[in-house]
Parts: sequence; C-alpha cells; structure tokens
Amino acid sequence: MFNNSEIFTPLGAGGKKYAVIVAGGAGLRMGTAMPKQFLPLRGKPVLWHSLNTFLEAWPGLEIILVLPQDHLHTGETIVSTTSNPARIRITVGGETRFHSVKNGLTLINEPSIVFVHDAVRCLITTNLIHRCYDAALEKGNAIPAIQPIDTLRIETPDGNRLLDRQLVRIIQTPQTFYSDLIKKAFDQPYDTSFTDEASVVEKLGIPIQLIEGEASNIKITRPLDILLAEKILEEREW
Repeated sequence: MFNNSEIFTPLGAGGKKYAVIVAGGAGLRMGTAMPKQFLPLRGKPVLWHSLNTFLEAWPGLEIILVLPQDHLHTGETIVSTTSNPARIRITVGGETRFHSVKNGLTLINEPSIVFVHDAVRCLITTNLIHRCYDAALEKGNAIPAIQPIDTLRIETPDGNRLLDRQLVRIIQTPQTFYSDLIKKAFDQPYDTSFTDEASVVEKLGIPIQLIEGEASNIKITRPLDILLAEKILEEREW
C-alpha cells in the first residue's frame, strides 16, 4: 500500500496540465466502416469536439492524441482544423487501451496533472474538466462517475439478483491523476483486469476518488448515441 505523499509531489494551482486523448477504437458496435471517433457530428468529426473542449479548458494545457496506425493521416487532418493545433502531439496506439495510454504517457516528462479521456466522449464540458483538476490536485486522482437510473441485476451461478443502485456508479472520463502516480502505475505489467486507468492505479493500493460526472458525458458507441449527441449540442448552441 502506498501513501499519496510517497508517489507524487504536490503541484501548485498553476501547474502543468496534459490531456491524453485516446482515439484508438475500431467502433465495431457502430456498424460503420469508419471508426466512430471520425464520424461527423454537427459538421465536425466526433474527435474534433473532444480536442477543442480540452483546448478551451486552459490556454497552457497540452494534448497527446493517441491514434490507430492506419488513421494517422485522418487524425492529423482533424488536428489541423482545431483552435490550436500547435498544442497537440500525436502518437500511435498499442494493442490494448492500457498500451495506448502508456504510449501517450511516455511523452510526459515533467510533474503535471494528467487527464486521460475517451475521444468518443465528445460532449465533455470545460466545467467537468476543471472539477476533475481541482479534485485531483487535492487528492491525487479524480474519477467522474454518475449513479445509474435503471434497475440493476447481476448474474450469479445461482441465477441473478438485484443490486442496490444507490451503491453502484457508472464510470466516465476524463480520469485525472498526478503524473508521478499514473506513470508509476503504468510501469506495472499489463493485466486483463485493467479496464480503465483507475483500475491500473488502484492495483498500486491507491484509493480511487470519485467525483460527480455529467449525464450528458456519454460515450459514442451506437448509432443512437450520435442522434442524442446531435440533440445535446443543438440545445447547447441555443
């Protein structure tokens, strides 16, 4: 078990900030030939919306964009249309999400706060980014999560049983950490239990800090999600 003070050096409120934006998915559930991060959403690719929101969050924040090898040119074209392409670096993804994030983290070599974000959570707001930063600055990490509204049941060897949804949380991104902490966590060997960055950090014995996420911070996965995202963006523009 590690203490926070053993694994990261506290930063001031004006410390360096990086966002590792992971855009390596194939989008098989979307049923399209083009990966979902490149699909159009109100005239811009899904990825563009995620990049631009992080660029707007702070003028000094830098982005590391992790892309599939086969789609580097597409990503470069999208980056060139953002509000500040000079603050975005591109690297190639790996075999799994763990390896893709690890590739992005190798480009961070100074004490900082690091956001790891799914490119297809394109409705992220600067408000949520700021709240994740403030919480991580204080606690070492911050993971946005929301409470489910549906009734939940879990399958067991004896059938299934009801879960108390008051005790369950749906995890979102950006998952936010001190750079020392997350880089140390990603020095661990890959494990199939690593489904997100919080699970990697948790294996070090670090308590995970949940903060309130946003219901609109959906992950574009199915065609219906594009329709929902279009509507949310339309209402934000009113």
